[in-house]
Amino acid sequence: MPDRMSYKFIQNCLKFSSLVLFLLLLQPAIAQHAPKPGDTLPPFPALDDYLAKNQKQLGGDVITMLYHDGKVIYKKELNKEFTGKTQAPIAASSKWLTAALVMMFVQDGKISLDDPVTKYIPVYTAYSKRYITIRNCLTNTTGIHAEEPGLKAVLSGKKYPTLEDEAIGFAKKEIERNPGEMFFDSNIGLNIAGRILEIVGKKPFDRLVSERLLRPLKMRQTSFYLDYDKSINPSGGAQSTANDYLNFLVMMLNKGTFEGKRLLTEKSVAEMEKVQTGTAVVKYAPEVVKGYGYGFGDWIMEKDASGAGTVVSCPGLYGTFPLVDYCRGYALLVFTRTLTAEQKQEWYSGLLEVVNTQLPSNCK
Repeated sequence: MPDRMSYKFIQNCLKFSSLVLFLLLLQPAIAQHAPKPGDTLPPFPALDDYLAKNQKQLGGDVITMLYHDGKVIYKKELNKEFTGKTQAPIAASSKWLTAALVMMFVQDGKISLDDPVTKYIPVYTAYSKRYITIRNCLTNTTGIHAEEPGLKAVLSGKKYPTLEDEAIGFAKKEIERNPGEMFFDSNIGLNIAGRILEIVGKKPFDRLVSERLLRPLKMRQTSFYLDYDKSINPSGGAQSTANDYLNFLVMMLNKGTFEGKRLLTEKSVAEMEKVQTGTAVVKYAPEVVKGYGYGFGDWIMEKDASGAGTVVSCPGLYGTFPLVDYCRGYALLVFTRTLTAEQKQEWYSGLLEVVNTQLPSNCK
């Protein structure tokens, strides 16, 4: 009897030892995917220096986050009162969110990119705009006259009580060029598309974007109610947080999936992030993105031989700069809240150079 008990004791000890050994071997792998709060892996002293030197240019309230290999590897808050949970307007960075929502309706078969706007808003026929398509709306190539945006336009923009009224107002504006022939970065196209979603989805735009996109992405502090005195603005009226917007970037980096759930098909993401403007004459583009192509709500900064975007971004007037680099496998977000002068392309080029020196490209 004692011998049998001794045998069982030894057998249990061996099992326990094997378990301990397995856990010890597993520990580094667990640690890799669960960094402690405040950890910076790998260190980015050059990025720290670059942000510190340029803090004043972005207004002081700046958060920079870098996501790579399944986790946040860098997070810098230059003002401790402006954290990843602080809401701020994101201006034109709203367009990327709206374009993603439109593509959800497309992949569901509820609308088609080449549907004419008149199919949903018949009044456009009466104003010689029967050939404008949803694709034109997503690519800012409607041909409808628009004023060059800027701080003055933001602060004194025309008020419309509803998105429906605004879409009708756009129908009455002058048509400058045939659809597809002229690119003008404005709020016209995406806001028309937003109104079409309201008609098809039979709900207000803010409810649609919340139910279909924001909630699944756990963007709980993001809303399109920036100004309660104006209609919802799908092109530039969202407010968000750095933590929230990064979730959207992670979804795009993962080709449409977030935490194992697919929101966009890979085909939808690919369609969003290739140059869609073709030979359209560029009448207006912000200084920070001049020379880049345009997809659906975002700018194609780099592309591969097939024309697919490899580096895409969607800068906002307030200084917020979200970017996805598919070749290096990272999402980068510079999030600000101060309405400043338009940022220069050189600033962001310098920022990317600092990041790219430590994250090599996987593209050939």
